[in-house]
Amino acid sequence: MRHRKKGKVLDRKVGPRTALLRGLAVSLILYEKMQTTKAKAKTVKPIVERLITRGKTNTLAARRYLLKYLYKEAAVKKVLEELSPRYKERKGGYTRIINIGRRQGDGAEIVQIELV
Repeated sequence: MRHRKKGKVLDRKVGPRTALLRGLAVSLILYEKMQTTKAKAKTVKPIVERLITRGKTNTLAARRYLLKYLYKEAAVKKVLEELSPRYKERKGGYTRIINIGRRQGDGAEIVQIELV
């Protein structure tokens, strides 16, 4: 049974899926928008929003949590110094998903996910 299981499988085992989502989160934080498939965007959205919310406190514990999850120090620095102050008054909903169309090769739905 799959009661209370969160997230998508994305046709990957646990290790590659975790690495994929961490890489997508780093890319979204550093570049503030990217194009990907709809399933990946919907999976990475709550992760990025949780990281930005965690960075709002700007404590040593928050920095260590972000360093544990994100691959690059630059991404942690950007969350703590740029993104968290930008969204200080906002309760949530830091990202937006915009439909672009379908990919030529396999017909997958392509979307643009960006920070608001």
